[in-house]
Amino acid sequence: MSATKRFTAATAVSAAVMSALATAPAVASAAPTVFQAPVGSHRVIGPDGGVQHSTSGNWAGYAATGRTFTSVSSSWVQPAVSCSSSTAYSSFWIGLDGDGSNSVEQTGSEGDCSGGRAEYYAWYEMYPAYPVNYSNAVSAGDHFTSTVSVSGTTYTLTLSDTTKGWTKTTTKKQSGLSNASAEIIAEAPSSSTGVLPLANFGTASFTNATANGQPIGSLSPDKINMASGSTTKATTSALSSNENFTVTWNHS
Repeated sequence: MSATKRFTAATAVSAAVMSALATAPAVASAAPTVFQAPVGSHRVIGPDGGVQHSTSGNWAGYAATGRTFTSVSSSWVQPAVSCSSSTAYSSFWIGLDGDGSNSVEQTGSEGDCSGGRAEYYAWYEMYPAYPVNYSNAVSAGDHFTSTVSVSGTTYTLTLSDTTKGWTKTTTKKQSGLSNASAEIIAEAPSSSTGVLPLANFGTASFTNATANGQPIGSLSPDKINMASGSTTKATTSALSSNENFTVTWNHS
């Protein structure tokens, strides 16, 4: 989730999905039904040196569009969340689609605040299907590396916690998807009521961000800051070496 799609607002979740969300079980403890969604409230600000600049209601990071994508990869460190707020959420992930489409094939890690306590876990999601949480332990400071790829109609989502020493590889078949974007994102997850409060994650560091085997910066990507109205929620840094960047929390 082609350059033209940057100029339109993200399509809302379909009525059928919204109806299902009302009765679906929660995927995070003591939380509403939480999911990672396509980019929302996407507004382009302008190009600068080959990089587009825009804002989103739920994403911060980099997204490349304008061609067909078969793979995206990156590494990141799971930030520690500060839980002064009793309930807040944050997701860190890579994926295909989602910028201009209603599907996202993604995997990543999560840092949430539930009852004022930090909770960490990992997951994959073939949106609009619900996310599936992995049972493997995750802690703040864990180093992750991940690749999402597609061959034909087969999607392979690989997530490794190199600190804990585990790897999860999930293979899913899905036809009719556009494969029109590749992204590396920090997200404020959503529920049936809209975008949820963003947990204070400090700064998230992403490295070795590539799409189709090329540094993300070589693909004229979209640099996305997260904002709600006039409030900036998370700020994305410039790229270093065309493939490394940070996202910094500003507001819930």
